[in-house]
Amino acid sequence: MHVESTSPDLEIGTSGIWVRMLGPLTVERNGGKLELPASRKMRALFAYLALAPHAVGRSRLCELFWDVPNDPRGELRWCLSKLRSILDEPGRRRIEASNDMVALDLGDCLVDVLEIASATKEGIPNLDANRLRALSELFVGDFLEGLEIDRSYQFNNWLIAQRRRFRACHTAVLERLVGCLSTDSDEIFPLLEKWSQLAPFDGQAHVRLLAALAARGKIGECEEHLAATARMFEAENLDLDPVRKAWADIRNRRPAALRAADATPRALVLPDDIAGAPRRASLAVMPFLDELNKDGRSRTLSEGLTHDIITRLAKLRNLFVIARGSVFALAEQSVGPEDAGRRLNVDYVASGTVQHRTDRITVTVELVEARTARIVWTEAFDHKPDDAFLVLDEIGNRIVSSIASEIETVERNRAILKPPNSLDAWEAYHRGLWHMYRFTKPDNELAQHFFQMSVRLDPTFARAHAGLSFTHWQNAFQHWADRERESDRAFEAAGLSLIVDDHDPAAHWAMGRALWLRDRQDESIGELERAVDLSPNFALGHYALAFVHSQSGDPQTAIGSSDHSRHLSPFDPLLFGMLGARAMAHIRLGQFDEAAEWALKAAARPNAHAIILAIAAHCLALAGRVDEGRAFAATIRNTLPHYRIDDFLATFRFTEDAAALFRQGAKRIGLD
Repeated sequence: MHVESTSPDLEIGTSGIWVRMLGPLTVERNGGKLELPASRKMRALFAYLALAPHAVGRSRLCELFWDVPNDPRGELRWCLSKLRSILDEPGRRRIEASNDMVALDLGDCLVDVLEIASATKEGIPNLDANRLRALSELFVGDFLEGLEIDRSYQFNNWLIAQRRRFRACHTAVLERLVGCLSTDSDEIFPLLEKWSQLAPFDGQAHVRLLAALAARGKIGECEEHLAATARMFEAENLDLDPVRKAWADIRNRRPAALRAADATPRALVLPDDIAGAPRRASLAVMPFLDELNKDGRSRTLSEGLTHDIITRLAKLRNLFVIARGSVFALAEQSVGPEDAGRRLNVDYVASGTVQHRTDRITVTVELVEARTARIVWTEAFDHKPDDAFLVLDEIGNRIVSSIASEIETVERNRAILKPPNSLDAWEAYHRGLWHMYRFTKPDNELAQHFFQMSVRLDPTFARAHAGLSFTHWQNAFQHWADRERESDRAFEAAGLSLIVDDHDPAAHWAMGRALWLRDRQDESIGELERAVDLSPNFALGHYALAFVHSQSGDPQTAIGSSDHSRHLSPFDPLLFGMLGARAMAHIRLGQFDEAAEWALKAAARPNAHAIILAIAAHCLALAGRVDEGRAFAATIRNTLPHYRIDDFLATFRFTEDAAALFRQGAKRIGLD
């Protein structure tokens, strides 16, 4: 049967078991509290396994909880046996231990922190007021209150991180719930008070409170609150100007606010709107921590890695990245990533840890949406420390590319859900990207429309000009419009991108591709090399170099650039092009079998277009796999009945020798 909890909209589940980890750890079955053993390590083990996303090795658990006891595995067995006596029932085992791995299955139980984690993953902005109230009632205390373990450094670090995480979730729930209420609701003030306690330096909390007080005509209280908040911010060397400007706006709009009690105060607090500046997604990279905090060399590596990531992300020019000094200053005050994100008023926060041991270096990274506490991306990188600094350089490359890619994906998906007439320049640009990466003629036209909207809203947005150049490039490359006219337009838009920001690698990438369309290969390569010089982590720059070199440049360079672009962005929307460029390079090297395999990988990508299928058809033909090549040729002719080798060669800029090879392949599969 289902047992109701004290929170509306939440059920304990078929087991009747309710686990509370917010506050002191408690376990209830059918409304009665179970007596737990006094062992702190057993309780900690319970919580750690409950939150682990997958089974955990016994060695890892021993390392976490025991400071070299005589028999760590024996103590682990004892703890697991106690947990089984509490949780397991006839016919229902919740503790699973096999192949040296341990897992805890609480799928039929209500666990407060798992309920909150699930809601965060679902998206707190998507929840209604009743669900938010139910979640809010679960926050009765700090995560595992009073459960620190002496000398268990790794567990205590994990515990601190989880406490920060759930405080951030609580703050996000309160913020969203406040946003669901009208400013004259009696419910709003306790929520605002709790929000301000949890995040005292979150400017939005103070602006919401000022708006609620102003809606009741309590202007004097507003002025008193603003003065007290100013003293608090000044003591921490924080900028209160956005709050002051928002308050001035509230006072100016106060009569309208009184006529419409549920006017949304969020529109008053966006700093970019207040300043009149174009919006960009913002990111703070908090200093990476040495997990054990014992090894001075590890600390040097972690701080160096943080600095490197900040520098490389800034060079990409597509995000507003908080400067190193600000994030390190907050870290020195022991401000956690979630709190720092709200203080800095950024959209995303990245944080991580570095473990430097005798046999390996492990770097764990997490990217979080600052205002919703949703984990956008997390990864662990593990390497042998043959050369610590070279290893961290490689890891840094992957971290930078992953962060940039994940943020772009989130922003694209968010923009596609908004009404088109409500988009700002940043959102219109990402709406354009969403359509651009569909690689169809109708979507390319829509992408062009949204890029034009973006540059109209913000003529200084270099990336939007580069995106517009790409749509003209696609029209020329895919023969969707007059090639010469579209080449000129691609060149013109790329030029505007360079005028706006000569240091944006995407501007040089767009110009390099436009010059390739004009058959100016040397100049094209020069622009593309400039793009990757400006930002070595710009994956599309490396891909474009592979594309140009694969046809008439150095095929070995093409292979290296293709591999590097895929290493930087393994799930890139243009992955089919990266793979196809490598296939064409192998053809020029006479390596037909290798070309066929890479071309098949390119054609297998879900957004691969007809030109990629044509590459596969010709490569398979040259590798002697004629039947497979003919199958691809038939697929192409389903949509392009008159497609021939001349169409294929007119698309690219091959050398005469390479063109002759592709003509041989075309004859074998009937595309001549």
